[in-house]
Amino acid sequence: MTSELHTGHLGAVYDAGTTEEVAALYDGWAATYDADMSRAGYRHPAVGLALLARHAPRGAGPVLDAGCGTGLLGDWLGILGFTPVVGLDFSKGMLAVARSRSSYAQLHHLALGASLPFADGEFASVIATGVFTTGHVGVEGLPEIVRITRPGGVIVLTVKTTLWDRGFGAVISGDPNLRIEERTEPYVSMPGEAGTIPSLAVAVRRR
Repeated sequence: MTSELHTGHLGAVYDAGTTEEVAALYDGWAATYDADMSRAGYRHPAVGLALLARHAPRGAGPVLDAGCGTGLLGDWLGILGFTPVVGLDFSKGMLAVARSRSSYAQLHHLALGASLPFADGEFASVIATGVFTTGHVGVEGLPEIVRITRPGGVIVLTVKTTLWDRGFGAVISGDPNLRIEERTEPYVSMPGEAGTIPSLAVAVRRR
């Protein structure tokens, strides 16, 4: 049972026991996800986008939106000139909503934590917001993200502080292929959800 005290769709995904169960729950949530997260004051996409804009040159692409969900970042990345944008997510329902936005050059039904079908250094930047969190993806998702980011490219991640403190931060700091460019102070990703454990966001340069 998670220590984050949520109910409804959010509580269900945090309490799910397997990746397949989490994906199925997101499938059922896809139609109302954007509205629900807006009511919760969801901050991860905006914070992640701000870090990417600060540390990656405008127009640098392609960009991978890893765990793209309904595709909120696809719209915003295009507005700021980061194209083309490729998305991946493990929920077919969420990908269907993302596809309807027409903001992505490609969308892939894939899960982080396993091998990804992309070449070494294929992406100028990778951004993953709301992915490294309770009941979702842990540090096992990091090596493939690093592999597919080109040298000099930027990786932007939001990470639950509990996950960061349990070794995620140490893995990044100890990787000779990575340099932390910026790390935010802990912040509450969903102010409208009283049970939310803080997260932080980090911009990392691939050496």
